[in-house]
Amino acid sequence: MDGDTRGPAPRWKKKLEASMNGSANTTRSVLSVSYNTSFSGVQPSTKTPGKSAEAKAKKSMTTPTKTPGGGDRFIPSRAATNFELAHYLVNKETNDKSDEENEQQPTTSNINNINNTNVQASTRKGERQNLIAEVAQVGDSVKNGRILCYQNKAPAAPESHTNPLKVVYSLKTPISTKSGSRFISTTSERILDAPDFINDYYLNLMDWSADNIVAVALGKCVYLWNAANGNIEQLIEYEEGDYACSLSWIQEGHILAIGNSTGVVELWDCSKVKRLRVMDGHSLRVGSLAWNSYLVSSGSRDGTIIHHDVRSREHKVSSLHGHTLEVCGLKWSTDFKYLASGGNDNLVNVWSLGSGGVGTELEPLHKLTKHQAAVRALAWCPWQAHTLASGGGTADRCIKFWNVNTGSLIKSVDSNSQVCSLLFSRHYKELISAHGFVNNQLTIWKYPSMVKQADLTGHTSRVLQMAMSPNGETVISAGADETLRLWNCFEPDPLATKKAATVNSNAKSVFRQSIR
Repeated sequence: MDGDTRGPAPRWKKKLEASMNGSANTTRSVLSVSYNTSFSGVQPSTKTPGKSAEAKAKKSMTTPTKTPGGGDRFIPSRAATNFELAHYLVNKETNDKSDEENEQQPTTSNINNINNTNVQASTRKGERQNLIAEVAQVGDSVKNGRILCYQNKAPAAPESHTNPLKVVYSLKTPISTKSGSRFISTTSERILDAPDFINDYYLNLMDWSADNIVAVALGKCVYLWNAANGNIEQLIEYEEGDYACSLSWIQEGHILAIGNSTGVVELWDCSKVKRLRVMDGHSLRVGSLAWNSYLVSSGSRDGTIIHHDVRSREHKVSSLHGHTLEVCGLKWSTDFKYLASGGNDNLVNVWSLGSGGVGTELEPLHKLTKHQAAVRALAWCPWQAHTLASGGGTADRCIKFWNVNTGSLIKSVDSNSQVCSLLFSRHYKELISAHGFVNNQLTIWKYPSMVKQADLTGHTSRVLQMAMSPNGETVISAGADETLRLWNCFEPDPLATKKAATVNSNAKSVFRQSIR
């Protein structure tokens, strides 16, 4: 045969040719890429493009979400942007970069000339920048400032401006208030009608007995309300022109003392609805009463205080002349060693117990003169027997705390309204005060910090009187709006009460086991 018969190429030869062609193409593509990057300054991507790149491209083409400021795009605000300042900052950054790049490419042949030229150029450059900054009134604070502004800052309201909708957004529905670790109900639990309740700041027309009976004077009548079953009973009705001016229950029992407008003090046995005796001594109405066991002290409009011994036929023990105007507040301390009296002469007198144990000394132990108005609200601290709280009238509006051992003022708080009555809580270290204009509220304060805990609102006129229930949980208030309101504001924590009861029972059982 003249020539060789050529068949298909072997498999190993095909693989060798394919590998040689692939390496040649790769080398050519790498060379082209390096050529392009060396001239264009763009670095090639080291990642192999795949599905992720397509997903990113699709994601970038989606509609952008709304901006936080509420706009559709980030459009600069012309009103908030200073274009002169922005132009200066942009040109300043561009010139600084070009100068740095030019300074980094000197040749070795003319380096000395360039140094001299750079010194002169930098001097001129500094002068030019200072001149531009001075003309544009730009300081160092704008180095990091924004060139474009995207939002307008709201202008400040003038000092005299008052938002008429402030009340709408600031008031809360009076349901309950969290006070430290407990909740205080700010609405009254019960409301009673009190028609003809006398609107007189200097009278004390309500009291709550240890037997859970509330005595209240309405017009010329005195009524008894049983808080346990709700029964109402009329105790007395005075003749035309006469009326009760003060009421006070004995500490234990059903004896009620009534000071009336004629200047006498009456003792009533309320269980039998019977008057026991009448004690005179004052020339004008008796507006305040306070019990100390069998001794009842009465304060009158004539400025005197009389101690009555209800056991004796000659009831008058002594007479005190420490006030020049009406005595409108009387309170014995919890240990019955001191008597505090407040008057319309803006004075608070503290009287110490007499040497014989009956009545008080004839001269006050302390004369407290810091109040600027009549003092009717008086309260003794149950856990600090030497601490007295007093509240002033409209011209004073302050609650003051006194140390009766030294006669010094402990603290004074401006309540911003007339102080009509004060009571200390038995279950918490708190104080409740009754107020007049402008809010006619009851306020609970944390003692001794005097941080306001809650305002109890509901009365439409000033709150003239307060009394506390025998268990110390409920406060009843009497207002000039002719209503009585009950507030369950000092209810003890049931968990704490249960824990205390458990401790007491355990202690009792251990004590019993020790007895043989």
